[in-house]
Parts: sequence; structure tokens; C-alpha cells
Amino acid sequence: MKPLDPRLLAYARSARGYTMFLVATGLTLTVLTVVQCMGVSGAVSPLVDGEADLAGALPALAAAAVAFAARAGVVYLQEAYGHRAALRTISDLRTQVLRTAGDRGQRWLSEGRTSSTVTLVTEALDDLEPYFVRFLPQFVLACLATPLTLLVILWLDWISAIAILVCIPLIPVFMVLVGRMTQSYAEGRLAAMQRLSDQLLDLLAGLTTLKALGREASPKRRVRELGDDYAAKTMNTLYVAFLSGAVLEFLATLSTALVAVEVGLRLANGDVSLFTGLTIIMLTPEALRPLREVGSQFHASSDGVSAARATFEILDGAARTSAGGAEAPDLSSAVIEFRDVCVQAPGRATVAPSHLSARIEPGKVTVLRGPSGSGKSTAVSTLLGLLEPTGGRVTVGGVPMDAIDREALWRQISWVPQRPAIVPGTVLENVGFPPGPELRRAAALTGFDEVVARMPNGWDSRLGHAGVGLSVGQRQRLALTRALVAARPLVLLDEPSAHLDAISERHVSAAVRELADTGHTVVVVAHRLSTVKHADQIVVFEGGRVAEVGTHKSLTSKRGKYFELVKNQLELGS
Repeated sequence: MKPLDPRLLAYARSARGYTMFLVATGLTLTVLTVVQCMGVSGAVSPLVDGEADLAGALPALAAAAVAFAARAGVVYLQEAYGHRAALRTISDLRTQVLRTAGDRGQRWLSEGRTSSTVTLVTEALDDLEPYFVRFLPQFVLACLATPLTLLVILWLDWISAIAILVCIPLIPVFMVLVGRMTQSYAEGRLAAMQRLSDQLLDLLAGLTTLKALGREASPKRRVRELGDDYAAKTMNTLYVAFLSGAVLEFLATLSTALVAVEVGLRLANGDVSLFTGLTIIMLTPEALRPLREVGSQFHASSDGVSAARATFEILDGAARTSAGGAEAPDLSSAVIEFRDVCVQAPGRATVAPSHLSARIEPGKVTVLRGPSGSGKSTAVSTLLGLLEPTGGRVTVGGVPMDAIDREALWRQISWVPQRPAIVPGTVLENVGFPPGPELRRAAALTGFDEVVARMPNGWDSRLGHAGVGLSVGQRQRLALTRALVAARPLVLLDEPSAHLDAISERHVSAAVRELADTGHTVVVVAHRLSTVKHADQIVVFEGGRVAEVGTHKSLTSKRGKYFELVKNQLELGS
């Protein structure tokens, strides 16, 4: 495990600034340490030798006291800055992981990575703080203070310097051996944490259903087993940290004692001056202390280092396709084409859509219709750039989708998925637009104004996680209101009326029609006849392929696949 991964400096600007700060403060601490030790020796040795009185020793003592106070101040600044740098770095890495997850899209997230990514950004990265606050300052100090202090000792007495050089390698050799052991334990702990989080999320999501079926006991036992496994791996890491800390302390103490004995014997024989001997005895533990601290703090921060490595694996493999491409065409006038598009959706063995060829004209309503699983929602995700086609291509205004700056494209799109995203906050914050005539008009079209009127604080009413406080249908109305008030050139609606009553459904159909009449391009995934029959173009899917294309009237007269779908719906009364 690398003590300082270069990728940390590459991905986190705060880490780069903090490292430079540590280098500067490390050099300062080294100088202050040497001044402090020499000040004490310069004050004590003349008094012992009878060469000066207390008054003559005061300047040296004052210098030592000032150096000691300055060291305390620098250490405080290091720790304070370390906490801030750690929080900023963790925030930077979290932001980049989330951005990368968005760039890599739905396919990447659905490959079993969603829960592990959530665990990484919400819990695991917090373990980086001990690394920044405890380990990294000592590591930088070991790289600076130890060799510089040895140079000072070498200048004072080369025999003592050689004695220290003989003892020092014992510490890093032991650190390397234990570090390799610690890495496996830390990675195992992180994996255990992710498994436990996965199981807990699944249990909480399906708890109501499990209780209704009387099967909640089995997941509970599994959670308990995973919790015990996580606790065991955590204790193994702590055992290694404790033992390694004790061994490192023993080696450092032994090395200091050997140097002290060597210097003491030479002082007794008169081979070295009292000033030199005292300075060396005081500088030796200062030279060894950063190495000792690096070893002990390394184990405390190993969990954070493992989380950082998992983060870098995500960031290193990121598909950088969302920005830096060609300028996005104006969607108010651009023709969107699916050219022989094939998509193997995540988690599915079948290809749907398969060889999809369709043309979406600007300023018109295009409805995607077909049985569940035929590839309608997948086609919309491909149009958004959330899924990459496994064959064929999507063009916008003649420009291939994979060559377009996605973020610029998304700024022209309003999207209402089947499960709209609603974050904790007020209703108005979730809509994202200030109160005004446009918002009132959009809310009236979707019927959301009636929902707001019944809420205790109106638009200022607060919603919980995932829209707690609203029913499923009300969440859909909120998302539709948000899309309508944005009024962007391209509006994508995935089953917008799936959770609405008949009256609200008519409101939505009228709103969709009005959007097209005012120049917006609307693509709707829909099953209900009220939404479909007024479309300018209906693309009928069957088996992942396009079976028919036309209007409600023309397709009904053909008595083909679309006619059968309409007939079945009318017979079922849906």
C-alpha cells in the first residue's frame, strides 16, 4: 500500500495544497527541533562544566523555550489545517465519484455497483480523515526531519550518526512487512462493510413485503451474520495495529537506548563534549519519532487508504464522454434519428430495442408504444446518453450522440422518468422555479395545484427522502410540473400518466399537446389510449423491433399490432 498515492494529488486539489503546506511546516519543525535541543544543551553544559552561571545560560534557555512554543503552534496549525484539508478532499472525491457514476451511466451502475458506490461515498471515505490528520504529517516529517536531523548529528559526531544509521532500517523494514498484512485486512473490512450495507438496503426496501409474507427472519439472520463478519475483520485490523504499534515502540526505544549508551560511554572517557553528547541524546529520539509515528498511525488510517484506492479505481476507469464534445445542436429544430440501434440493457440477456430505426421530428409528439420489456424506456435512456448503444447510433441534427457535449445537450432536455427524483426539501425547491404565472399554469395543467393547496404550508411544505409526504401519483404530478415549467426544447416523458387518475390523465394529455403546439419536441412512452391517440407519430415496438409507425387513425385502420394493443386495452377497460 502506497503511503502517498500520486492519484490523491491528481484528483484532489486540496490534497496538493495540504502536501505543500506539510513540506513547509515539516522543514520549520525540523529547524525548531534542532534549535530547541541545542538551546537546552547550550544552557545545561556550561552550568555543569562550571563555565557559566545561570544568567549566562538564560539566552540559550530562552531560545529553547521560544523554539518549543513555536513547535507547539506549528503542530496545532498542522492539525487544524489537516481537518479542513481532509474534509475538502473527501468532498472533492465524493463529487468526482458521483459525477463519474453519472458519466458512465445506467449500465455501469446496474452492474452491482450502486450499493457499493453509495457505501463508498457515504461512509468509507470518512476514514480518510485520520490519514490526513495523523499519518500524512508524520510521513512528510519522516521524509524531511529524519534525514536532516541525521545530517546535524553527523556534523556533530560521525560515530553517533553511524550508530543511528545501523538502527534506523529496522523500523521501515518492519513497517513494510506489517503494512502488507494491514492492507489485506483493511480491504477485507471495506468489502465486509459494503456487503453489510447491501443487505441492509435490501432489507429496508423490502421490509413491508417480507413482514406481510412472514419471511423477515431470514434476512435478519443474514444481516446478523454479515455484522459479525464485519466486526471480526475490524477486530483483526485493530489487533494488527496494536501489535505493530507495540513492536515499533520497542524498536525505537531500543535504538535510542543503544545510542544513549554509546554516547554515555564516550562522555565518561572524555571522547565527546557534554554539549555534543546532550544534543545527540536529545536529537536521536526526535529523528526516530516520525518513523515510529508513521508506523503506528499508518494502521489507524489504513481503512481510509483502502477507500481511496477503491475511489481511484472508479475514477481511473471513468468514461469521459459527457463533456468536451461537439456543440449540441439546437433541439428546437434538430431531427433526432435512431439508426439501426441495438441495446442490451443492464441485467438483461435480450437485446431491446433491436435494430431500431426511427425519426423524431421537431415540434411534434412522438409516442413509443409496445408491450413491457420491448425496449421503449431503454430507447429513451439511449437518447439521453445514459446508455450506450451496443450497435447502431443515435444522431441529433445529423451529429452522432457520442460526439456531442452531453451536458450542453441535457440543458435542452426535460425528462420525467418512471421514478422521478425528489430530494429532501420544500416542494418549491424540488420544482426548481420561483412562484409565478408559469409555475401556476404548469401546476394547473398537471393538477398539482390541487395537491399544493391541500398541503399545510403550500409550496413551502417540506418533503422527506424520495418524496415522503406525497403519494406515488402526486410525485408524478410534481415531476410533470417541473418538466412543463422548464419548457425546454425536448421533453421526454416515460409513462407520465401511469399513476394518475382519469381526470389528471386528461390534464397531462392536454399539456403534452400544448407543448408540441408551442414548438417543443415531445417523446412519450405511454400505454394509455388517451395519451397515445393525439400523437403526431406512434412508434409501435414488438419483440424489441419497430413493428409499425404512423398516427392513431392510420395504424388503427391497418388492423395490425397497434390495433391489437388498442383492442386489448379497451376490452380490459384500462
